[in-house]
Amino acid sequence: MRDVTFRSAALNRDMQYRVVLPASIAAGSKLPVIYLLHGGDGSFRDWSNYSDSARFAERGLILVMPEGDDSYFVNAAERPQDRYEDYIVNDLIADVESRFPVAAGRTTRAIVGVSMGGFGAVKLALSHPELFVFAGGISPAVDVPSRPFSIKRIRQWRHHSSIFGPWGSQARRNGDPFVLARSADPARTPYLFLTCGEQEGLLPANRSFAALLEHRHFRYEFHVVPGGHDWNQWDERLPSVFQSLSEHMGSN
Repeated sequence: MRDVTFRSAALNRDMQYRVVLPASIAAGSKLPVIYLLHGGDGSFRDWSNYSDSARFAERGLILVMPEGDDSYFVNAAERPQDRYEDYIVNDLIADVESRFPVAAGRTTRAIVGVSMGGFGAVKLALSHPELFVFAGGISPAVDVPSRPFSIKRIRQWRHHSSIFGPWGSQARRNGDPFVLARSADPARTPYLFLTCGEQEGLLPANRSFAALLEHRHFRYEFHVVPGGHDWNQWDERLPSVFQSLSEHMGSN
C-alpha cells in the first residue's frame, strides 16, 4: 500500500491517492486497474480503512483510491476552480499510468464507488464511456441532481447547487445520471453494477434508475441487499462486485 501526492492541473493543487498492488508482479506485466471512489465526508483512505478491499489486489489488480473531497467527482458549475471530473479522467489516470505497471486502455480499466462515489462512478461511466469497461455503484446517490428543494436541508441544497448549478439549468441536467442515461448509447456504455440496501433512503431512486436502464436495454445488474447506508453493508458487497468485474473486465 502506498500513498502518492501529485499535482493536478485541473485543480491547480496537489492531490493524494492510495494505491494497493499485488504482493508480487511478474517482470514486464501490465495489470488491470480499478479506481475506487469514496463517499461524502470521506477521504481517499476510506476504502482501505473501512473495508477489506485491499485483498482483491491479489487477483492481479491495481487498486487506486483517489481523494475527491465532497465534489461528487464532477466539475462544479459555480466553482470553476473545482474541476474534479477533469482531475479524475485526465490528471489521475495519466499519473497512475506513468507510475505503475497498468495495462492502459478501456478494457482493463474500471471504476467503483460508494454513495457519493457511487454517483461519481455512474456519472463518469455515462459521460466517458470510452474510458471504462465496468462501473460499480454501491448505494449510489444517483438522485442528488434531481432532489427537490428542502428547507430542512438548506445547507445541503446550497452545496449541491454550487456543484450542479441552479435547479432546471443545463449544467444540472448535464450532471444528472437519469438525464444522461436517457441519451447515452447502451451499446457503448460500460457494464453497470448497482446495489442498494433495503434500509436505505436511496432505494426508491435506485429502483427507478435500474428501471430506466432496463427500459433502454443497458447491460447492467441491480441488487437489493440487506442493510443500511454504511461500510458494514458495503464491505459485504465487494465479493460480488469483484466477481462481476472479473467477468466483464477485458470485454468490449
